[in-house]
Amino acid sequence: MKTSENVIVEQVIGPVSVIVPTYQEAENIADLVGRIEAVRDKHDLELDLLILDDPSDDGTDRIVADLAKPWVRLISRSGERGLSYAVVDGLAAASGDRLVVMDADLSHPPEAIPSMLAALDDSTVDFVIGSRYVPGASTDEAWGFLRWVNSKIATWLARPFTRAKDPMAGFFAMRRQTFESAETLNPIGYKIGLELLVKCRCRKVAEIPIHFANRVNGLSKLNLTEQLRYLRHLKRLADYKYGTFSHIIQFGAIGAAGTAVNVVTLALLLAAGMFDRLAVALAIGVAMTHNFFLNRWITFSHAKHASIPGQYLRFVATCLLGAVISYSVTVWLWSQVAFFADWKPIAAVMGVLAGMFFNFAGSKLWIFKKQGPATQ
Repeated sequence: MKTSENVIVEQVIGPVSVIVPTYQEAENIADLVGRIEAVRDKHDLELDLLILDDPSDDGTDRIVADLAKPWVRLISRSGERGLSYAVVDGLAAASGDRLVVMDADLSHPPEAIPSMLAALDDSTVDFVIGSRYVPGASTDEAWGFLRWVNSKIATWLARPFTRAKDPMAGFFAMRRQTFESAETLNPIGYKIGLELLVKCRCRKVAEIPIHFANRVNGLSKLNLTEQLRYLRHLKRLADYKYGTFSHIIQFGAIGAAGTAVNVVTLALLLAAGMFDRLAVALAIGVAMTHNFFLNRWITFSHAKHASIPGQYLRFVATCLLGAVISYSVTVWLWSQVAFFADWKPIAAVMGVLAGMFFNFAGSKLWIFKKQGPATQ
């Protein structure tokens, strides 16, 4: 079976379920079903279509009913709304051995489904993407430069999780057993494909070139809110895949930002004529408060619903003790190790690292201790 750009599909084994999440996509439903039906008939596919509506209240239910296709099923969702949740519900409700996910706005060509299924015939392939960024692929000229840049940045941010060229794609296929192998799915935003790639531990990804068309009817759901959700999603995936190492990186980055806050605050206070020692103390307090709230909101977001005063007092106490440890390690290295006596700045760095490690351990195990399952 050939699996290049111009795939010839001789036979597709096993039924196929196509999952399409919708929200106010009534204008596209009939065209989408018609194009999928043409593919279904041409390739003699045993294929059913699940439309997961959020609900739209735009007549989607009436359109599906009027189409009267026994292989098309509408599921009106009543749970938590959102594209990712709709896709997960659809994957769970699907009956096919092979599962295809695509958008309803006609940007994804149903005609590529046979090629994607053919790629999935390779038993070593875990996940197939209808890709915009492999040789032979293209995007609509009206797609726009800014949207292209946004997609490329999002793809670059996903590099710690996959080397796929288009991990942001909403057009993908996988086996049911791969989906069922996933640990707890807690997607946020619209990048469910990346969630599945990571949580299903997909090792080999195949990418089939497609032409990505621009939306004709309806409005795009992509906005600033969704982009911020994507960043939160990346944080969740980093914590899932890299665990404590992910927390250390976040904690260190916030600490570095806190150092900048300290320096800038001190400079402003001194410029305003404040007494030197008081300015130093206030600058330290501002930086410490900055670090506390960012760590509470980002690094240890599982604990952001706990009492702020109690956490803050514990954080201050830990930081003060960490400062003592940093000072003690630095002075000890200066006095006890000949090398550091000659290279005191290196000893100071070692002291800072010791203090930071203590602060991190105290934050993770005491200040922001995880009490149980929580949504981040």
